[in-house]
Formats: sequence, structure tokens, C-alpha cells
Amino acid sequence: MCEGDPVNQDWEDRVTAAWATFDEYPEERAAEFRALIGELVAELPEGSPLAPFEQACAWDSTGHSDKAAPLYREALAGGLSGYKGRRAKIQLSSSLRNIGQAEEGVKLLTPELDAPSDELDDAVRGCLALCLSSLGRDREGLSLVLGALAPHLPRYQRSMANYARLLVEPEE
Repeated sequence: MCEGDPVNQDWEDRVTAAWATFDEYPEERAAEFRALIGELVAELPEGSPLAPFEQACAWDSTGHSDKAAPLYREALAGGLSGYKGRRAKIQLSSSLRNIGQAEEGVKLLTPELDAPSDELDDAVRGCLALCLSSLGRDREGLSLVLGALAPHLPRYQRSMANYARLLVEPEE
């Protein structure tokens, strides 16, 4: 959610419930799912950045990165911030990669590496790694993924973190 958006918990709960049904919509019923999200979006006040964000998510999740990317941009330009703003940046970067604009995805996500930490940190690194790989920068991408993985390992955290670092910083 962004600051000052008058969305209530009931609306958020109904959006969450709609997304919980996503797997019930096979590819041939994708338009029905997008319509369900559209009905919820129609309840939002004019100019709410949540509207293009939710629409982008629906297009993206149904295989249309090309239609999602401009909507993510609109949401971010409209002031979407906080957790959903970070999600929008991750998802936009993924969509950009899918439509052949990985460099723009790298530019969008790289600053997120220094953003305040939250549960989306690993998603940032994973998506950024994919963008980097699409640009032929596999070592950098692998370094990010190994660095994200290291804290989750039951052992070898220090070694894995060092290996990740050494992929991009040669030993002296």
C-alpha cells in the first residue's frame, strides 16, 4: 500500500482471497481472473496507484509481461511505495527481462540491494540475477543467488558467502 491511500482491510482481504483462487483459473480462463481483479480495482478511488499495480499483477501472472510493464510503471509513478512498491519494482524488472529489456531491470533493482531489509530481499537478488544472466553477466548473477542462499543453509554459511563474493571480487 502507499501512503495516504484510503484502502481498507476488507478490500485488502478480498484481493488476497481473489489471489488465493488464482490456481483455479487455467490458462483458457485467464481473462476471467483478470476480470475478477478488475472488479476489485474498480472500487478504488480515482488515481490510486494500487489499481495499475493489481492490474499489472493480473496481466503478469497470466503470461502478459508486455501488458504488465506499463502498468507497473504507472503504479510506481503514481506513488506506490513501501512493501507493494518494492514488489512492483521486482515484478516490473521480471517483466522487463521477459520482454527483452533486462538492462532496465538491472537499473531498477540494483538500488534495492541497499534498501532497508525485508522478506523480499531474496526475491530482489533472484530477479536481479536473472536480469544479469540475460545480459551475459552470469558470474554476477550467480554471486547474488549464492549470497542470498548462504544465510538459509544449515552449515557452510560463511564459506558460501565467501564463494559468492569471490565470484565478483577476485582474491588479492
